[in-house]
Amino acid sequence: MISIKKQGMERKIKPKKKNTRSIQLSEYFAFMLYNLCWSLAIPFLRTNSRIKDGFEQRLLKKELPEADLWIQAASAGEAYLAWIFVKHLKLTNSLISPLRILITSNTKQGIEILERAADDIMLSQKKKIIFISYFPFDKPAIMKKAVKKVCPKLMVLLETEIWPGLMMALKKRGCKIVIINGRLTLKSFNRYMLWQSICRRLSPDKIFAVSAQDTKRFSLLFGKEHVLTMPNMKFDSINGQSSAMDGKNHLNAFLPTGTPFIVLGSIRSEEEKQVQDIILHLLQKHPDIIIGLFPRHMHRIENWKKRLSSISIKWRLRSETDKSVSLGTVILWNVFGELGAAYETSTAAFVGGSLAPLGGQNFLEAAVCGVIPVIGPYWANFAWVGNEIFKQGLVISANNANAVADILEKKIKHPEQRDKVRKIAGSYIAERQGGTKTVCSYAEKILFPPCS
Repeated sequence: MISIKKQGMERKIKPKKKNTRSIQLSEYFAFMLYNLCWSLAIPFLRTNSRIKDGFEQRLLKKELPEADLWIQAASAGEAYLAWIFVKHLKLTNSLISPLRILITSNTKQGIEILERAADDIMLSQKKKIIFISYFPFDKPAIMKKAVKKVCPKLMVLLETEIWPGLMMALKKRGCKIVIINGRLTLKSFNRYMLWQSICRRLSPDKIFAVSAQDTKRFSLLFGKEHVLTMPNMKFDSINGQSSAMDGKNHLNAFLPTGTPFIVLGSIRSEEEKQVQDIILHLLQKHPDIIIGLFPRHMHRIENWKKRLSSISIKWRLRSETDKSVSLGTVILWNVFGELGAAYETSTAAFVGGSLAPLGGQNFLEAAVCGVIPVIGPYWANFAWVGNEIFKQGLVISANNANAVADILEKKIKHPEQRDKVRKIAGSYIAERQGGTKTVCSYAEKILFPPCS
C-alpha cells in the first residue's frame, strides 16, 4: 500500500497485482521447453569427450544413494572446496548413525579429487560416510528422480551452481538449499536476469557470496533477504606458512649454492612462445643462472624439448636430475608435486596462465614461500584475492613478456628478503580466512537442529 499526499489530502493506491496464473503458466512452459532441450541434447552429449565419462551415472542408470547432505562441486576447483567443507564439518556428539554425504561433480578431474578427499576424510572421521558420483543431467525428469532417491536435508551448491531442474525438484520436496562461496560474473548475472521470476521462485534458502559485488548481483537475482557476504574459502586452503622453512629443501641437492634459480611456473600452451622469449632474454643477460620450467600440463614436455633444442638452449628433465646442474640450464619439470619446493628455493618466479587471456594460475603459493611472483596482465580467475595484494607489493603484474623479463632480471640482481615476504603474505592470508567456519556453522544448524 502506497500513501500519496496532495494539497492536504491523502489517498491510498494499491499496487497492481501481478497475474499469478500468467506467471505460473510461463514457468510451466519454460520448464517444458527446458526438459525438451535436454531430451534432444543428451544423445549428442554421449560423444563429448569431457562428458562421456560417467555417462550412465549422469542418466541415473546407476542409482544415487540416500544422503543427509548433498554437495555439488562442478569441477576441480570446487572439488577442493568441497574437501575443505566436509573435513571441517563438525558432528554433534549425540549423532548415533554416521552422517551420509553425497558429493557430485561434472568432470573426471573433479571426481578423482573427491575420491581422494573421501579416503582422506573417512580414514580419520569414522562418523562420515562419503559417496562420490557424477552429477546427473539437469533434465527435470531426471532430477526429480534423483532428489526423490537422495532426499537430502541440505543441498550445498558451490560457487555458481544454479541448476533449474535440480532446484525445482529440491523445492518441491522441501529440501534446504544453500550456495556457499558464491560467485556470479556479470555475464552469468545478465543471462539469469532474463529469467528473474523463475530464479526468485527457485531461490536458495541462503547464499553466502564472496564479495560485495557478488552479494549485490545475487541480491538482485534472488532477493537480498537471502544473501550474506563471507570470506572466500580458498584462503582457508592456503597455509600462511611455507612448507620448507627448516632449510631441508631436497632441491638443494642439485642446485649449486649461490646460483640464481628462476622458476617459471604453471606455463600454459597459449603463452609458450612468450615464455620462450623470456628464457632467451634471461639467459643472454645472465648465462650463470638456472631456470626451472613447469608446464601446467605434462603432455607439453615434448613440445618444450623441441622448442629449447631449436634455439640451442641446454635442458634436462627433472626426473633425470639427481646431481649438480650446470649453469645456463633449463630444468624441464616432469615430476608432480615439487612446484612449492621450487618456489622455496627460487631467486625469482613468474606464474603463468597470465600472458594470454586464460585467467591466471595460483600466485599466492609463491608469495607464501617468500618470493614475490611476477604475473602477466590476465588473472581474472584470481580476482577473489583482491587488489590489496598488489598494493602491498606481494605480487607484481606486468603488461607483457618483455616487462616480465625485465622485472625478473632486476630480481636476479636484487633478491627480496624472503622472511619479510613470508610474514606479510601470511598475515594477508590469515586476515581473510574463516569462510569455511562460517558456512559449516550454518550447515550444522540444519543437519543437527537443537532438540526442542
